[in-house]
Amino acid sequence: MYTLPKIERFNQNVLSKYNIYNSVFITLPFDSIDNTGALLPLFTDVCETGFKKMETPKEIFEFFSKKYLHTDVEADKIDLMFRFIQYIERQIVLFDAVEDAAFPIVNNMEGRGSLRDIKEKADAKGKNDELIEFLENFNVRTVLTAHPTQFYPGAVLGIINDLTQAIRDNNLLQIKQLLAQLGKTPFIKNEKPNPFDEAVSLIWYLENVFYDTAGDMMHYLETNISDGNIKNPIIQLGFWPGGDRDGNPFVTTDITLKVAERLRTSILKCYYFEMRNLKRKLTFSGVDVLVAELENKLYRSVFYSRGEIYITLEEFKSQLNKIKTIIVEQHQSLYVDELEALLIKINLFGFHFATLDIRQNSKIHDAVFKDVFDYYLENGKDVFPKNYYELSETEKCEILTNVKGDLIPSDFENEMTKSTIESIQAIKQIQQSNGELGANRYIISNNENAVNVLETFALIRLSDWEHPSVDIVPLFESVDDLQNAHNVMEQLYTNPVYAAHLADRGMKQTIMLGFSDGTKDGGYLMANWSIYQAKEELTAISRKYGVKVIFFDGRGGPPARGGGKTHKFYASLGPNIENKEIQVTVQGQTISSNFGTLDSCRHNLENLLSAGVTNQVFNKELNRLSADDKSVMNQLSDIGYKKYLSFKNHDKFIPYLEKMSTLKYYAKTNIGSRPSKRSKSEKLDFKDLRAIPFVGSWSQLKQNVPGFYGVGTALKYFEESNQWDKVQDLYDGSMFFKTLLENSMMSLAKSFFPLTAYMRNDPEFGEFWQNIYDEFLETKRLLLKIAGHKELMENYPDGMASIQIRERIVLPLLTIQQYALLRINELNKESVPDDKLIKVYEKIVMRSLFGNTNASRNSA
Repeated sequence: MYTLPKIERFNQNVLSKYNIYNSVFITLPFDSIDNTGALLPLFTDVCETGFKKMETPKEIFEFFSKKYLHTDVEADKIDLMFRFIQYIERQIVLFDAVEDAAFPIVNNMEGRGSLRDIKEKADAKGKNDELIEFLENFNVRTVLTAHPTQFYPGAVLGIINDLTQAIRDNNLLQIKQLLAQLGKTPFIKNEKPNPFDEAVSLIWYLENVFYDTAGDMMHYLETNISDGNIKNPIIQLGFWPGGDRDGNPFVTTDITLKVAERLRTSILKCYYFEMRNLKRKLTFSGVDVLVAELENKLYRSVFYSRGEIYITLEEFKSQLNKIKTIIVEQHQSLYVDELEALLIKINLFGFHFATLDIRQNSKIHDAVFKDVFDYYLENGKDVFPKNYYELSETEKCEILTNVKGDLIPSDFENEMTKSTIESIQAIKQIQQSNGELGANRYIISNNENAVNVLETFALIRLSDWEHPSVDIVPLFESVDDLQNAHNVMEQLYTNPVYAAHLADRGMKQTIMLGFSDGTKDGGYLMANWSIYQAKEELTAISRKYGVKVIFFDGRGGPPARGGGKTHKFYASLGPNIENKEIQVTVQGQTISSNFGTLDSCRHNLENLLSAGVTNQVFNKELNRLSADDKSVMNQLSDIGYKKYLSFKNHDKFIPYLEKMSTLKYYAKTNIGSRPSKRSKSEKLDFKDLRAIPFVGSWSQLKQNVPGFYGVGTALKYFEESNQWDKVQDLYDGSMFFKTLLENSMMSLAKSFFPLTAYMRNDPEFGEFWQNIYDEFLETKRLLLKIAGHKELMENYPDGMASIQIRERIVLPLLTIQQYALLRINELNKESVPDDKLIKVYEKIVMRSLFGNTNASRNSA
């Protein structure tokens, strides 16, 4: 029996099941819902028909309310909008659960990109030795961040989990019960979570998904490829909630320490449950006592401990190995496989589970450092020369690498200075309790120069830590900073003290590159190409000085923030970009959609690992860009950059986002602990605006500007200058360029301009809207031309089908949101605005914002 094509598997296992269970859902009786379930499909049809006729959201909703509500009373219309929102939010959850349940059927879990595929390719090509060598030196690190793009509260996430399993089991009775529960469960958090709350919610994924998945993957590799000889922890986890201080005043030292303790307790709890299961199996003489002793110590460390650990990592490993030896020598290796699986997990996760990264902005460090400088000056200590701030950058660097001290946080009145010094001392404390991997990286956002790195280095050494077991990670984000990054790193590599620090750290230097702010700063093409070029230049300069550079990519969910088909980018890098590790941030809906279940987590982790294998073992020389290719990429990115800059500098750019989008509503949601912008000023400063509300606002408008703007203009230049063959050859021959454009197609596929077509008649913003739409049309035309397609994403029919269903589910929600925004603008223009009514419509905008974001899965 042959396997059905992917789209047919999708239609059978996702589309058909969703339609069946949705028909059950809309007939369930809920309090105060009345006939909403019957009205919603009618409203969806009215929306689809209305937008085809180029009607406005207001005209569409008014027509519907007159025809089906038989009332002009505004309160009745508002009541219906809220009821529709409640229903649609839950339909999205249902579709998520159906899609998650079908994941292993729709996606071939043993096909391309899987561990099995890697093994079979290595066997077929005679590259087993190369593969084993690769596995001894390669790592995948997924870093979970608290960036706020996930709106589901914990109770709803629990229902999704249970509903997914019930759908897999085809348990209709349980499905009906869970849908009924879903209808009565609140979707809105009453209070903003604090960073510890965010950490706890993400640790759920570590305990319930990553723990088993990473352990199983390593077990497979050791059993089937290397005969148990891999000592390298290939799968690593990173963690930002509780450590990411950049623009988040709610992250305190106390929170950081509490999160680290929770991570340790969580991994010990996982080990305890495994030991409890092993205790029921390892009942042999000479073994049972040792197992019981370990179980007891883990139990006390998890449930009786107030920060006290009753067993060390070394003792735990030693005792397990002792038990293993006895089983092998005296008990015919009975259950030794389960014991080895636990040892593999201990090798992966230690007592830290995930490495807690500390992050702060360079601008904050500047102010903190000035405070420290003044403190030493006022106390007559000659740590720094009095003319330090008049020195050249080179002179400052020399001084910064030679300072030592013992700063006491309580000596400072400034809270930011105090907390920054405390955060360094917290790293020391965490390393003592969780091991060095508990916290050993300090990331500097908005890094512009070598002084930014060495100020951090100096602050660490001034905290009585002369030889710190900490990696300092510069994060280059803007286009200018990316282009200058290799010069910054050369300054550091040639600094004798910093070079000695790198020698202590195994000659490894991690460098973070930010897709999100790069796109916000320079547009889609320039950001992606600047990062690619920066990686090549940073690789070359690092190899010159014998440094192993590791790239850590700050990717968000959507293509505009470095998301999309991420593994394809990593498979396409070629030999001129160091790729010994793949490190990537994962956030918000991307955590739940890509890593939320055992199947999706395994699939995506295996694809990332496979990308590394493809790039370094199977296709080492295939992805090298020629000089001509790079020349074309330079031209494309320069043209796209100029187009994007003219757009970003347009006098209507900021007003459009403020008045016509949902930008200001992100700050009013209870989604996350971080403010939506870094500064506290009332006026919107583009530089302070975070990437999530920026990209998310375009997504809510269904315009997705950051994912395509400038691409059409750049391609058109080559078409009009009779050089189309150059971009066509690049697309056909470069996986990097092809993936770049395919991800842009995804942004186009998630756009829907009829929703906001009414804006073309707006006296203030009509021309600006038309500018965006024209670029959209041109980009779509030329992307279809270069791909040889008739429809967007036609080479990913299942992905496009998923997008289309999700977009149809939220179409009424989008219509309601735009209707509410229009009413707010109308009410604000009245001589005496009705503030109470405006607040009601603002609530509608925010509620619809939640559902739209959750439905998109990678919209912000």
